[in-house]
Amino acid sequence: MKKIIEKSSFLRSLTAFWTVVVFVAIGWDFLKDNTFREFVFPLVVIYVALLAIYAGDKEFERWCSSHRSTHPGEVFVGLWTVLVFGIMILDFIMKKPYEISGEVVSAYIAVLSILAITRRSKSLYAKHRRRK
Repeated sequence: MKKIIEKSSFLRSLTAFWTVVVFVAIGWDFLKDNTFREFVFPLVVIYVALLAIYAGDKEFERWCSSHRSTHPGEVFVGLWTVLVFGIMILDFIMKKPYEISGEVVSAYIAVLSILAITRRSKSLYAKHRRRK
């Protein structure tokens, strides 16, 4: 049981770290008008893959009845929503030559999708537990 908690904690910390790295990279790219677009792409790909692994691991633990922690995915969606809409609003207000990259929009959609899938899994698990 301790190894499961340690692994989950490690993945959660790693995901949180990459969230900060990606947000800083996107913010820096915004400030520098797409100068770092090629740098943002691999970071976003790594981040989405890591988030999917973390969410999948968390759901697997739930179905194996070893999931104990509560770290809602809505936090990630909220952060991404603030980031994406914040950049869009600032871009409009500041009239910057910045163009939000397709990778950033795709990452936002991926985060929304991962949340939707994990919420559905959680709901199915709750129904499954009630039947037992």
